[in-house]
Amino acid sequence: MISLITGGQRSGKSSFAESLLKNKDKVAYIATAKVDGQEMAERIKIHQESRPKAWRTIEAYKDFLAYVEDEDYYLLECLGTMTANIMYDLTKDLERIPARLAKEVEDTVYNNVMDLINFCRDRDKDLIIITNEVGLSLTPMDHIGRVYTDSLGRISQRIAKEADQVYLVVCGIEMKIK
Repeated sequence: MISLITGGQRSGKSSFAESLLKNKDKVAYIATAKVDGQEMAERIKIHQESRPKAWRTIEAYKDFLAYVEDEDYYLLECLGTMTANIMYDLTKDLERIPARLAKEVEDTVYNNVMDLINFCRDRDKDLIIITNEVGLSLTPMDHIGRVYTDSLGRISQRIAKEADQVYLVVCGIEMKIK
């Protein structure tokens, strides 16, 4: 089963995703964040402390198949951070991101996630993917922010089409939308 969970920042998506796997054995938590300062280190620590100690953590934002083992359940946290990291890798020295490069970011994220989806489907494993819902938020004032939200929105749409089920989490309340 492939599940996508979306919602705004601090909507409760992670807590909901983790609740779907409570009391499960053989879980791999794929953490896509990179520590880039004290504030991010604190956020990561809070996430780590909320997870069961038995879960194996994979710290990677691409090439996931190099890290998977024989878990039954995978939780990918999250497409938004993964997209930001890949966008940074490909565009860090640019002030403006051309459309072809934005497409390369989107395709890189999508292809990496599809590799994991296909791995899970081929082996009858469950995968939960978390993403940020950017379609309800403000349009960023700067070019790079707009490219990011547009890209993440398109990536989330593509992954939602592949998912067996999709949930929207608002104010800690989940709603199944697919």
